[in-house]
Order: sequence, then structure tokens, then C-alpha cells
Amino acid sequence: MAAVAVSAPAQASAPDPENTWTTRTVAPGVQIRTGVLRDADAKPFWTVTVRAAGSAPVSSRSWADSTAERLRTAGFAPRVERVDWPAYTDTPHGTLGWRVRVGSYGSQNEARNVSAKVAEGGFDPVVEWSGYDAQQPADRQSVRVAVIDPAVFAGTVEATHGSSVADRETTSSLAARLRSLVAVNGGFFVTSGADGVPGTTAGLSVHHGALDSLAAGSRAALVLVDGGRRARIADLTTTVTAGTGSSRHAVEGINRVPGMVRNCGRPGAVPTERPRQDVTCARADDLVAFTPGFRAALPTGPGAQVVLDTDGRVVSAGARGGTVPDGGSVLQGIGAAADWLTARGRPGQRIALAETIRDTSGRRVRLDSDDSVVSAAPTLVEDGRIAVDAATEGTLDPRDPAFGYAWSNARQPRTMAGIDGRGRLLLVTVDGRQPGVSAGFTLLEGARFMRSLGAREALNLDGGGSSAMAVDGALVNVPSDAAGERAVGDTVQVLP
Repeated sequence: MAAVAVSAPAQASAPDPENTWTTRTVAPGVQIRTGVLRDADAKPFWTVTVRAAGSAPVSSRSWADSTAERLRTAGFAPRVERVDWPAYTDTPHGTLGWRVRVGSYGSQNEARNVSAKVAEGGFDPVVEWSGYDAQQPADRQSVRVAVIDPAVFAGTVEATHGSSVADRETTSSLAARLRSLVAVNGGFFVTSGADGVPGTTAGLSVHHGALDSLAAGSRAALVLVDGGRRARIADLTTTVTAGTGSSRHAVEGINRVPGMVRNCGRPGAVPTERPRQDVTCARADDLVAFTPGFRAALPTGPGAQVVLDTDGRVVSAGARGGTVPDGGSVLQGIGAAADWLTARGRPGQRIALAETIRDTSGRRVRLDSDDSVVSAAPTLVEDGRIAVDAATEGTLDPRDPAFGYAWSNARQPRTMAGIDGRGRLLLVTVDGRQPGVSAGFTLLEGARFMRSLGAREALNLDGGGSSAMAVDGALVNVPSDAAGERAVGDTVQVLP
């Protein structure tokens, strides 16, 4: 096979001679490339950042100047740094905000000692590694690239959650169980019971042609058609309607707790109907469907519930709870949706669900049983151009520069997917949060790196401690969580 061209992110200087890459062919049409992007001129250090109200890492110039003056009065030597907006497609240009820092230290412990003294002065400090700053070049970025060529590869690629949509499993353990060639983590998912059912995906997901969760607004999705032999990336939305006779009611959730919308992005959600990363919105009037893939106890609480058989006919109606019957489904409602269910959910009555997935052009996306979709945010590359729409997809907010700052603008572990000009699928991980070992990518660096691989389309998948790549069932990257590889909601598996 032809080698995949790999270059350093555009924000880094030219790679030094130590930048070597290894290539491994896992199967015909499946290649793994591993390397470290190094910048010998980068000299990161530990520092103490003084945060604004609400632990915001950046704020106004007046806040920065007044905070610096208070620090000087307390005997410290602060510096005020301007932070500019990255070159996203949908955010302002110029100054994003200002931050205040104290010192440059060779060890984390030295910075911690200074941070403790700063805190004693009534400030809100945090110890940070400057190598995570977008404004400075990264010293090391450990990258793995899987290239799957459908013209050669005889297997399949699919998104999968494992045995239940309401469960979590590590990428490598699921890969070992499925005997996959390559696997990476997938989209966003619920991690805490305070935000819903842990393990359920927080965005659009389709497994074996079945819609298992709804889109959080219009967000990027990797669509794997014909067992992954045809792949594309598009911003997708979902609409589901429950109908019986001439009566209809919108379904605004699948396999989630009624009233709780992780990452928002649904009509009627409060405080926003727009996507909002890592925020749980509320809905007072909410109709939610549960599929056979939800193999956990159903949510309980006020409202109404109907249990449907394979044909969609009501088997029972009453209080919320229990489990989804084999081959059947369940509808739960709160608010006006509960009244609708109570009035229409009589035993023997048929309630049909009409599901529609559309792209931004309005074209309907039709999926078969060997198709799957995994969704995250934001888009990185579109039509061969870097096109990071971080504000549109809700990973940051131009009106609140502190929101999503570290998530979007600082270097983090990332997992990304792309499709190059030859139709090859690119699955990429970069390790991060490892000072002196691997800094990670900013969103913009991730976009530039995917473009350097020849990606015509690319999106950001879940990252941070979730970022993982397994080859032949064994973990090959170094996740950032202290406890090791994180159990995730869904994955992308390359199957022989």
C-alpha cells in the first residue's frame, strides 16, 4: 500500500530528524502508522494561572490589570497574557480574553508551592503546563493513524455500543471480544447519574440500522454505510413522531431519562435549544422512546408509560419503570406528553414511530441493517478545507469566552475520524495531558493534522480520558486518566 503522508500541525515548527514513523499492516487494506511530532525549539514549563470569577481561565483586560496589580501588592511578579480566538469558521477574530500568570517553573511541585502562597492571598490559582497552550508550540505529540482502504479491505467497519446502550465498556475490551482489527472510542456519552443513564450516548447514534439516540441539534456525524465500505461525514438532525389514529406527538428522546437532555440541542430544551457541550438541559413536556437495546432498569418518577409489543401495540400502561420487553419497546412521558400517553395508550392500540434523519441540505438519510452512525462535535474539515464550527456545534460560546475554553482551545487528548480523497477511512488518536510526553491537539491543530493526512472530511470524536485505540484487541495508546483506559458509551470497530 502507499504510505499515508503525515506532517506536523501547522502551529508547530518543522519536525526535527527524530520524527520517525513506524508502519504496520494489520490486514490487507488496514494500516497503522505511529509517530511522535517533536519541536526541539518548544520549551514548555509549569506556571500558576490566577482564575477569574467562576474559575474562568480568561476574562477582560480590566480584570487582568486589576488582578495583576493586587498580585504585585501581595509580593508576586505576575504577567498579563493576551489570548486570541483560534481561526474557527464561526467565531470572532482578535482577542478572546486575558489571563494572569505567575512564574515559570521546572517542576510541578515548585509551581504548587507558589500556587499555595497565591491562594493564601485570596486568589483562585491553578497549576498549569504551558505546553497545553495553543499560543505556544507543542514539544511532543504522540499520534496513531489507522487507514482503512475499502478498495482492498474485505471486512466491515461499524459503530457499536456492545451488549446494551445503557452500559459502558473500554474500547479495547470490546475490541478483544469482537476480535476486531482496529477500534477507537466513539461519541459523547452520559457519565453521571445526575445527567441521565450512564453509558447512553449524548447525541445521534445508529447501530445496525436502528436509531438508538437522537441528535443534539445539527452536529457532525460519521456515517458508515454498507458495513463501512462507504463512509461520509455530515451534520445530521433527527425527527421522531409517535402516532396513533389521527393523533401525533413529537418524540424528543430515545433511551434517555425524560426531562434530561445531555448536551441540549432539542426543541423545547431549557435553557437552550442549541447544542451545548457537557451541559444537561431540561424539558418539562417530554416523550421518550426506549428500544430493545436499552438493557437496564427503566427510569422511574412522575409521568406515564406504555409498553409496546413487536408490532407497536400497547401491552400495558401505567407508572414508569420495569424493563423493555424482548423485541418490544417502551414510551415514557412527562408533562403534556404523559397526558397524551394516558389518553392514547389503551391496551391493543397501535402506536407507530416515524423516524427521519436529514443532513443540512434537507436530504433524507436512509439506513439499512448494516449501516451505523456515530456522532460528536465539531466538524474539522469540510470539502478539503479546514472548517472548525466550534460555536455552531456548541463546544464554545463567543458570548462567554470561558465556556468550553479548555475543551476547545487548549491541547487535549483527541480522537478524530476522516475520509481522504481516495475514500479511505482515517481513525486517529493523539495522546495528551502528559507533560513532556504528549501534549495533545487543540481543535484547530486536530483539523490541520487531519488535513495533512489528505482528509477531505473530518470530525472530532470524544476525547480526553475517553481517547483510545486498540489494535488486535490490545490498547496501543496511553489514555490520560490516572485509573487507565476509560469505559465509554460506544466505539468504532474495524472487523475482519
